[in-house]
Formats: sequence, C-alpha cells, structure tokens
Amino acid sequence: MTTSLGVVPHLVLASQSPARLATLRSAGIDPTVIVSGVDEDQLAGLAPAQLALELAKLKAGAVAPQAPAGTLVLGCDSVLDLDGEALGKPGTAEEAIRRWKQMRGRTGTLVTGHALVDTASRETVSATGSTVVHFADVSDAEIAAYVGTGEPLNVAGAFTVDGLGGAFVRGIEGDHHNVVGLSLPLLRELCARLGHAYTDLWTSR
Repeated sequence: MTTSLGVVPHLVLASQSPARLATLRSAGIDPTVIVSGVDEDQLAGLAPAQLALELAKLKAGAVAPQAPAGTLVLGCDSVLDLDGEALGKPGTAEEAIRRWKQMRGRTGTLVTGHALVDTASRETVSATGSTVVHFADVSDAEIAAYVGTGEPLNVAGAFTVDGLGGAFVRGIEGDHHNVVGLSLPLLRELCARLGHAYTDLWTSR
C-alpha cells in the first residue's frame, strides 16, 4: 500500500539506540536515523506504561518536523516495570548494581512505548508492548562483572537479552523484540492503522 501521493513510505527512526536500529535492519528495514534529543527525565510521576508511551510520542513528535515529507517517523521508549516502579537507564554503575540486587531472582515487565507519525497526513498512532522477563538469581560477583562491562548502564532496566546480559535472563513471556526495544508485530499494526503496508518498508521489496 502506498501513500495518497503514490509514494512508498520510508521509515525514520527517532532513536539513537543501536539495538533498535539492528532490529529493524535484521527485519529488512533500513531506516534513516534522526535522534530526537528529548530529555527522558522531563516526565515524572507516571505509571511505567504511560511513561513509556508519552516519551515515545515526544520523541516521534520532536523528529517529525525535521523528517522528509511522506516519511513515517517512529519513536520508542522502554522501561522496566518492577513492582509498579518505572526503571529506565541506570546511568551509573552504583545504580545498576542496586537495581540488579533488586531484580535478581524476580520477574518484571519490560514495557516499550511506540509512536508512529505519518508526516504526509500528520496523523499519529501509538501503543505499548509488554513482555514479562524472568531474571536469574545472579550472585554479587556476577552483578559486579556485568556492570563492569558498562553494558547495562545505558539500557532500560539495566539489562539486555541480545548481549552480555542474555545469560542473566531465565526466560521471557511475549515478544522478544519488544525487550530489545522495538516490537516488530506492533510496528506492523501501527502501519496498518495509518493505512500503510508494513511490507512496503522492506528495503528490498
């Protein structure tokens, strides 16, 4: 399906996340990346799902005016919901260690907000994806070693499933890609809501 102008849409990713970019590329989509520059700390006091969704909207909305006409702009934001608390990027080693001691042996929900803007129609659609994550009961030494790599400092929930942290996740319930930071099935649904075919985003269609 094409736009009303007869042009197949191109995706703009409003995120500097290498994991999101790699997810899209592995799925046959090669987006243009425009970093939003949105301050993720500007929203406070929101429930985890609402926080992730509102930040995704802010990111997509900030990039849409800069994006080429006729493109689809995707903004995403992820947080870990642990006991109703929204855990984003820890930022420091001390905070990452504290969180892992809180998370180990327990279960949380990784929530990713998605907002898709059609720059042609100026319509925005949004939704959240949720995936249950079961964490291993890791030792203090394992936590220190993991945090020492620097990997968990700048990722939501202080963990990855597609990197060094994969060994510390016993299992997930739901969409694997959502945990990485971008749900492909949800992106497909949002494209359809805007009147576009997800398959049109494939680079070699």
